[in-house]
Parts: sequence; structure tokens; C-alpha cells
Amino acid sequence: MRDCVRPPSVRGASVKDDWLAWLPEEKDGVFRAYVQHLEASYIMLSVSLNEAIELRQAGCLTKSSQVVYITSALCSRLTDPLAATLRALGDHAKHYGTMPNTAPLDPANFQGYRGQRSARMSALLSRILLTQRSQFLHKIGTLHEMVVDLGREFQGSADELASGNSVDPLSDWRAVDIAHYDLNTCLREAIVLLKSFLRAVPDEELLLFQETVSRQMRVPETPATHLHTDVRHRRMTPIAGQ
Repeated sequence: MRDCVRPPSVRGASVKDDWLAWLPEEKDGVFRAYVQHLEASYIMLSVSLNEAIELRQAGCLTKSSQVVYITSALCSRLTDPLAATLRALGDHAKHYGTMPNTAPLDPANFQGYRGQRSARMSALLSRILLTQRSQFLHKIGTLHEMVVDLGREFQGSADELASGNSVDPLSDWRAVDIAHYDLNTCLREAIVLLKSFLRAVPDEELLLFQETVSRQMRVPETPATHLHTDVRHRRMTPIAGQ
């Protein structure tokens, strides 16, 4: 009987090729560990937000406020490690010259105006940037900024709703829902970027990348930690097939 052995990891011709390809065992373990951590954080946020919305629709406003208060902290449990992972990807690519495949952001995958505008700008610049590395770094920087901003928007609106002092509850509920949707899109994009990165990164640099992720996980998220790009469960956005 012929053994079923995975082929060695070689960067494909496109993001879709990378997504469909096998990763070597060690890289696959790293990929699965990071994705499971991020997915678990997203699921906790999504389930709690769904519960808050259902309670509100049922007229249980006090309970809804209590649950939406929890979502503010759960949002940080998603955005902090997601932003840290993006920073680590950018740092490693800058220092070691890693050149993964990348594809432009699609404005249609975002609901909020700011997300759509950032995606349009990213798509435009991707046609101007000449190297895969610069395109990758720019996309990483755009996603990082979006994750940080969306997290703050979500938490600000959730805190207003939880306090019971919201001036415009309908607007705040819509802001929370849109931020949640667009954070999901950013998460899907980051997961695809991570796999393309792991396909491209040399085996001997894998541990260095893991150390960078661990270091970035300890960095508090402030405006100063926004990436500067180098130019020289509710909704699953179909990113990988783009």
C-alpha cells in the first residue's frame, strides 16, 4: 500500500494555490495553533453578540445590556492577538525579505464605509506597488489599522449601549454589527495571509517568526503600534478563492 505523504511546501503561483496546498507538519502545527486561538476568540465574541441582539429583539433590554457589556472585553480578546499577528507578519517580512503571495482587498467584503474606503485604496495601490513584498507589507498595514480602528468602534458603541446612556441606540447597534462583520472579514484575510506567509518562509526562520509573534503579543495596542507600510461566526467571507 502506498504511503500518503504530503508534498514539501513550495510557494504557489497565487494566493489560491497557497490556500489549497499542504503545509509541512511543523508549519501546519503553527498555522493551526494560531488560527484556533483567533477563531476561538471570534466565536466567543460572535456568540455573545448574537445573544445580546436576540435578547434585545425579545424585549429583554436589561439582560441585553448586560451581555453587550461583556462583548466589549471579548472584542479585545480578538483584536489584540489579531493585531499582534499582523504586526509579526510585517516585522518578519521587513527584516528577512519574505515575499508571500497576496491579493488586493475587495471592498465588497466590507460593510462599513471606512472599511470599504480602505479596501478600495489598498486595491488601487496594489496596482502601483511593484514587488510582492511591498504589496504584502501594504496589505498587512491596512488590515492592522482596520483591526485596531474597528475594535475601538465596536467597544465604544458597545460601552454606550451597556451604560444605558446611548444617545442613539439604533445607530450604536448598527455600528456594533458592522464592526463585528468587518472584523470577521479582517480575520479571514489575516488567516489567508498567514498561510501564504508560511508557504513562503524558509523552514529555518519558522522559530524566529514564532518568537516575533510571542513578542508582539506582549505589546499593548496603542496608536503608536500602528504599522507603517513600506511603499518603496456569523458571516464567513469567501476570501481564499479570490
